[in-house]
Amino acid sequence: MSDLPVTPSFRLDGRRALVPGGSRGIGLGCASALAGAGAHVTIAARSGAQVDAAVAELRDAGRDADGLVLDVTDRDAVEAALDASAPYDILCNSAGLARHGPASETTPADYDAVMAVNVRAAYFLAQGVANRMIGPGVILQVSSQMGHVGGPDRAVYCATKHAVEGMTKAMALEWGPRDIRVNTICPTFIRTPLTAATFADPARRAWIEEKIALPRVGRIEDIMGAVVYLASDAGAMVTGIALMVDGGWTAA
Repeated sequence: MSDLPVTPSFRLDGRRALVPGGSRGIGLGCASALAGAGAHVTIAARSGAQVDAAVAELRDAGRDADGLVLDVTDRDAVEAALDASAPYDILCNSAGLARHGPASETTPADYDAVMAVNVRAAYFLAQGVANRMIGPGVILQVSSQMGHVGGPDRAVYCATKHAVEGMTKAMALEWGPRDIRVNTICPTFIRTPLTAATFADPARRAWIEEKIALPRVGRIEDIMGAVVYLASDAGAMVTGIALMVDGGWTAA
């Protein structure tokens, strides 16, 4: 009988995953990655039309998915939705908001809006899922390289992502004894419809390309393997970390 160690499975068959912000962009990539590994995925977002379209796309690809119309900033609605569902094994939170501009011009309304989605909602989503979770379980926050560095016109956004990194470490320590792993994924700039305007600005594009060590910018597909790794048994001893998918941005 061989004593060779066996690579833990990257499969997620039989597991239930909730993906807030999963109807488009990076979130849809996360949902597709989890469903492709065998998980049943619930896509949650505010727009019913976008949720329906994303679920239909996954089902057309032969994947197991359903949808949930949900405003993640409405804690009562989140709690009601979680109470109405069987416990999730995986939370992959991709819901996020950015309102970029000079720090000297930030308005209280913009500050509050970004904090409400990126910090408050992320915190209470994690709490709500974890409080109902029967370990082993995974809490995964889609954070950003901007949770580790600064950037022009991004003071509020950076503040929120630094906060997500801190709360993730604390939750990992607190929930580890319950066999719940808590991590972040930190992408660089990824080509999506939401970043099209940034890439269309020659100065911004030059700044991005200068910071990334690899010879290209990020694609949604670059995130997908990291999501599956952290959600699966392959990452069973990984908690409290930030997995950088930044092309070397933070290596400098």
